[in-house]
Parts: sequence; structure tokens; C-alpha cells
Amino acid sequence: MKIYKYLFLFLVSISIVGCSDLEEEPVGLLAPEGFFQTTSDIETAVNGSLTHAINEKFWGRKLSIALMLRSDMVSLASNETRRAEMNEFTTLASNGMISEFWPKTYQGIAAANQAISGAEDVDVDESIKNPVTAQAYFARAFYYFHLVRLFGDVPYISEPITDIDAATSISRTPASEVYDNIIADLEFAKTWLPDTQSSRATPSKAAASSYLALVYLTLGEYQKAYDESTEVIANAGTYNLALDSNFQNLFDGEAIDNSLEPIFALDYNNFEAEDNAYDQVAPMTGIRGDDRNLGGGWSVAVPTLAVYTTWDEGDYRRAVSLDDRASINGTVVDYTEFDISGHEFAKNNPYIAKFMRYPGPFARANARATSLNYSMIRYAEVLLIAAESAVELGNNADALMYVNQVRARARMGGDTKTGADEEYTFAASAVPADLTGTVTVDDILEERKLEFAFESIRWYDIVRRQIGDEVFSASGLEGDKPFFTSDDYLLPLPEDELERNTNLTQNPGY
Repeated sequence: MKIYKYLFLFLVSISIVGCSDLEEEPVGLLAPEGFFQTTSDIETAVNGSLTHAINEKFWGRKLSIALMLRSDMVSLASNETRRAEMNEFTTLASNGMISEFWPKTYQGIAAANQAISGAEDVDVDESIKNPVTAQAYFARAFYYFHLVRLFGDVPYISEPITDIDAATSISRTPASEVYDNIIADLEFAKTWLPDTQSSRATPSKAAASSYLALVYLTLGEYQKAYDESTEVIANAGTYNLALDSNFQNLFDGEAIDNSLEPIFALDYNNFEAEDNAYDQVAPMTGIRGDDRNLGGGWSVAVPTLAVYTTWDEGDYRRAVSLDDRASINGTVVDYTEFDISGHEFAKNNPYIAKFMRYPGPFARANARATSLNYSMIRYAEVLLIAAESAVELGNNADALMYVNQVRARARMGGDTKTGADEEYTFAASAVPADLTGTVTVDDILEERKLEFAFESIRWYDIVRRQIGDEVFSASGLEGDKPFFTSDDYLLPLPEDELERNTNLTQNPGY
């Protein structure tokens, strides 16, 4: 069997093919010995690691769409098996989406490990070297945080692999140990990264601290989540963070670079690479036949009508998040007539608008290769982490304060447009009103559901709060999902990985 087929041997192929706000210096091969001589060499490897995240196999389409489909807010307008398995909870170990984003995630980890290991050969003072190396620690934590939430116990690799036999016989590391390592990496990153960076696509101290808060929230360590999130909030000025005054700016390819809300983002600004290192989320969620973006989208990931009808129309976030009106093949119609597109799986309900409405000037046909920055974590989430952890700690006053800051922005309104490219100003509204009285966890989860709709966060909330039986019941937004069981909180490890390495075990139920 050829060496390149082994998961853990992607480590030496680090090609810089995207991340336009990162330094772009194509490298064909990084030799383990002799390459790392300066901090610029470390930065090259770091950029290589983060570049894997924007690939079509990771956030460019495969993982981001899988997370959407597994949530209770997005259904499928397609009969493609691998997507149907994700949407219906009939996922097999041979699923074609998993077999794409699993190795791509480990490629990112391998590149981060190369940067960390190579930094040992760079003979400069730690005060110069560590702020760069810390980016690699952050990147490694970022990738493993996705893996452990998706699969539970996973092989944890913390250094470049040089022994092929060892690489193909590695076993799974308990999730608790993986989390310990993630926290250690983020602590190192927080210690050494600068408060701010010139681009939100480059990890900062604020990013490391915010992710620490989210990790602690995921683990149910609410005091630590509260302490970490409120530290970010207290230092918002130092970190140059704030809620954007217009929610639409967060999904505008031309406005996002000037927003203070993203804390860490994947930047798709004006780059299209031959190996699919570009954004395809926009076309996956767009209306087929839509006159925008040279033919509209591909009508694949589509909300159910209940997402729209249960969302108060006075909430500006609904107007930004959903297209309920469009020009299709020259005819302007509302969502009840979207099937005039002629698409076999067309849905007569609003489509996701966040990624199709303002894709930026670089976007190709169907809004491929947008200029968008996809926020992996933004200031609104830090506020809601603080609110949720405050609820768990019995601190109702702080929970109210933080959640109501997010709700206040949601009713400020702003400039946006419909799917028919009709520009309009959504006036300020009393909706959503400030919460009063006792705040519950359900209140915070509902706020997160609306604030981060279609941003591939909802599934992780369902998993960490174990609410699948509730949200996938007959009363859920998508109706009953009869195949869902508690086993579905974890995905199956890829079948081909288990075939290559008999030391790997499969998750229950697969």
C-alpha cells in the first residue's frame, strides 16, 4: 500500500494555497531537518496548517455542511447518499463526507506539529520565537477540538511522525486526555500570542482565551468558562473587540474585514486554488435558478419552513439569515413559489441568505470562492458563553446582562437586501425584547440557535447539552427524525482508517 494513503503521513506536504490575509509563500516540501532556521520558517508552517482549514474538504464544504445537516435547522434538498446519511442519522463508516474531512483535519495537525517541532531548531530568544510558535499550538488545538467533539476518542499525535510502522498502529486517545492537551495548547497560545493581530485569520491572545472559554463550557466546567469569557469581555478594548452595530456586516464580503466582532476567522478573501481551497458553502446554501451570482446556488442545504415561521419577524437576524424573496429566472417571487426554479428538489420555504447575499467582488459563478470571512468564534459567542456559565453558577444578574447585550444588537436593525437584490433598511424594533426574571439554560440555547443560525455551531450545542431526543422529535423544527439515537452524538471513524489500522476501534452503534 502506498505510503501517502496512511493518514499520519501527510505531515511533510505543506502547501500554502490560500488564507489571503496570511503570508503566501508556496512550499512544495518541508524537510524535517534543516528547513527551520528563522521565525519566518515557523510562520510558513503555521500558515500551511491553517490553510487546510479553508479547503473544500474542511470548512469549504464537507465539514461545515455536515454540521449544518446534523443540526435541527437545516434539511437536505438532494438525494446524494453521503449527505442524506448526515441529515437522517443513518451515517455509515464509509460516509464520503467523513472520509474527506477526517484526513484534512489531520493534515492541519501534522503541519502544526511540524511548526512546533521545527521551532526547536530556531536559535532565537523565546520572546521572539514563542509568539509565532504559539500560533501552531492554537491551530493544533483548533483541529483537535473539532475532532474530539465529532468522534470522541481519537488518535492524538503531538509531533511529526518518522516511524511508519508506529504511525499505522497508533490507537485512540481517551477524549479526556485530548481535552487536557487542547487546554494545554490554548494556555501556551494565550501566554505568548499578542493581544491583537493585523488579521482575524491569525490567532491572537483573544482567540486563545475565547476558545478556552468554549472548551470549558463544552466540558461543563462552568466556573472556568465564566472566568475565561469574562476576562475576554473585560479586555474587549485591549483586544479590539465589540459587537458589530449591523448584524449584516458579519456576512458581507466587503464589510467583514473592518468588523471588530470576529475573534478568529477563516478568511476566503479573493483566493481560488486548484486543490479546492476555497469557499463552496455559499453555493451549497443558495437557491437554484436565483438570478444573483450567475445562476444562484445549488439548493442543497435548506432550512425547513418551521425555522422561518417560529422566528419572530421583528428580529433583524431573521432578515439577514434567510431569503424569503428572490428573482428566479427573471421572475421575482416569494418563498411560496421558489419551485419555479425547476429544480427537482426545490423547497417552497426560505433559503439561507447569510453566505449568498454579499459574497464580495471576487465571487465566481454560483458564489463560489467568495470574499467572506467565516467566523469560527466571535464576540457575541463569548457574551453567550458568559451568560450560560453564569446561569449554571446561579448568577442571574450577569446572565441577564450578557444575553441582553446580544439581544439588543439583534433589534438595532440595519441595511440589508432581499434575495431579489432589493436594498432596504430594516428599522429598529422592540424584538427581541430584553429578557427579564430568571434566565434558564434553554433561554441561552435559544439565543445561540438564532444568533448563530447556519454557522455550523448548533450541532455542537445539541451534542454538549444532549438534547437530541427533544429537538429531533415530532415537535422539532424538522419534525421527527426516527433514526436518531444517543449513538449519533458521535460520528463513526472512517472505515478505511480502521481497515488500515486494526488498533483503531469503532464508536458504538456503527
